[in-house]
Amino acid sequence: MSDAEAKFEGKDADLRVVRTVQPKASTPHKVRLRITPFLITLVAAGLSLVLGWATWNAYMGAPWTRDGTVRTYVVTMAPEVAGRIVELPVTDNQFVHKGDLLLVIDPIDYRNALRLAEAAVAQAQATADNAQRQAERRRRMTDLAETVEDRQTYEANAAATQAQYQQALVNREQAKVNLNRTEIHSPVNGWVTNLLARVGDYVAVGKNVISVVDADSFWVDAYFEETQLGSMHEGDPAKIKLMGYSQIVQGEVGGVARGINVSNAQSDAQGLATVNPIFTWVRLAQRVPVHIRIDQVPDGIRLVAGLTATVQVDPQSGRPAK
Repeated sequence: MSDAEAKFEGKDADLRVVRTVQPKASTPHKVRLRITPFLITLVAAGLSLVLGWATWNAYMGAPWTRDGTVRTYVVTMAPEVAGRIVELPVTDNQFVHKGDLLLVIDPIDYRNALRLAEAAVAQAQATADNAQRQAERRRRMTDLAETVEDRQTYEANAAATQAQYQQALVNREQAKVNLNRTEIHSPVNGWVTNLLARVGDYVAVGKNVISVVDADSFWVDAYFEETQLGSMHEGDPAKIKLMGYSQIVQGEVGGVARGINVSNAQSDAQGLATVNPIFTWVRLAQRVPVHIRIDQVPDGIRLVAGLTATVQVDPQSGRPAK
């Protein structure tokens, strides 16, 4: 055998050895490759179960609704005296404090009316005092100097003038009240809203002129299905998510409405019940208003009456239903 053939056989032997060893070395690697997809699938399935359970508890375990509305009280102020607006120190959407001046109606007529009422009081008082003195003099006279009928006449005149004096006092007090009513002050802390009045406008008695949104009276009306009311109790904590804000407003259940409109209970012109002749077997759950008190509002959230809210209630066991 030549040297070239020996070398060739040696190389071939080496190659055979390598080919024999390689499959044994790649077996654990292939096993790992087969286990990895199984582990990934197992982890994904576990996460899906956990997330599914959490979602079920969030959406089915705790009562929630997307049908919520921010509400507040609006104080509408109508003048109790008529006149022309001479001062309007506030602007639309301005925040005012309780007792701040909102507008002034021309007080000249009412100031003059007060002066006339004061003069009438003075006149009535003088007349009443004079009539009372005359009645006293007649009372001290003897029966020979004064008859019983005359005494009764003077006493009746004294009583009438005293009543006129009391009437004049009442008129003066009413004139003072009317003069004070020419100034309208804010009864609450809040924002002036939809201000359309201007200086120079004439305002009538009882006509709304200015409205103030009460800043201390915001709440949320959440309309829950009747199937969710059984687990709710007054005082249960609630989470409020306003459309357009990512922060959560904290609140609590303040109460559940005790009545909603029933269409079949409406009566016609003759007083008879108007009953719908169609009855569907698939009945939708009625929605009932639930009053949600607002406890904490995060910074950056502007409460506006009419905003849409999503409300979730966390029922607390052991609370009696009210």
